[in-house]
Amino acid sequence: MEAENHTGVWEFVLLGLSDDPQLQPLFFGLFLSMYLVTVLGNLLIILAISSDPHLHTPMYFFLSNLSFVEVCLTSTTVPKMLVNTQTHSKDISYRGCLTQVYFLMIFAGMDNFLLTVMAFDRFVAICHPLNYTVIMNPQLCVLLVLLSWLIMFWVSLLHILLLKRLTFSSGTAVPHFFCELSQLLKATSSDTLVNIILLYVVTALLGVVPVTGILFSYSQIVSSLLRMSSSVGKSKAFSTCGSHLCVVSLFYGTGLGVHLSSAMTHPSQGNMMASVMYTVVTPMLNPFIYSLRNKDVKRALGRLLSRVASCP
Repeated sequence: MEAENHTGVWEFVLLGLSDDPQLQPLFFGLFLSMYLVTVLGNLLIILAISSDPHLHTPMYFFLSNLSFVEVCLTSTTVPKMLVNTQTHSKDISYRGCLTQVYFLMIFAGMDNFLLTVMAFDRFVAICHPLNYTVIMNPQLCVLLVLLSWLIMFWVSLLHILLLKRLTFSSGTAVPHFFCELSQLLKATSSDTLVNIILLYVVTALLGVVPVTGILFSYSQIVSSLLRMSSSVGKSKAFSTCGSHLCVVSLFYGTGLGVHLSSAMTHPSQGNMMASVMYTVVTPMLNPFIYSLRNKDVKRALGRLLSRVASCP
């Protein structure tokens, strides 16, 4: 082994999605388009919610935070990939790689927490409507978001501190288009038992527990909807819950399986495609899901665009 990575002078090599030079312009155009759509779509959601007083409710407060996190999640990986593709380089500095891992874990974890909190919000709104404003008060909403950020900051920092103990050779190849924790653990020659144990414990606590909470919330929601007599109330509930369920299915269906299996298995094209789904495709689709299935968001976007169009 040439030297230890904690000196910070070595670089990793991101192998990317393909070595075929003919595919690089296609990947560049595709990912640039998806990135721009993701940023524009999620920023429109944030602007629509912040500019419409009717949407100043807990559900849309969480949705605006989710949109912000989606922009940050995509911005953690895609810009570096676009730069490397354009410059025909595959290098990323040691510090840059650890920074990417750190923020990727934070924003992916925030996605996880926000989707869980949004499920709890729908549970309270549908199953306990009379106490909704008392339970989901502004102080609790802000506290839930701040607590989520705090947990992910410290969990991600713990992963990074353990990662800095590991040794890598100069020019270590990472079979991905971004630095992912599990791929780095497989690329080192050091003992990674503690890192892998922490990875699985964190995945269990911050993955399985929230999923269980979401499933419980929706089991209670479905039970309440079946007892509901008003067809208008059912339609509105299905509209908001349907959007959230679509996003939950996309996020957990692609992300959770990758993180549960990738720490022990060899890298595969399937794992990489799943990573593309949860880091790029899902953040891009979220604004479309919420705007197309949610009449309130659709009306707010219409009013926002009308005001923009009427400006001289």
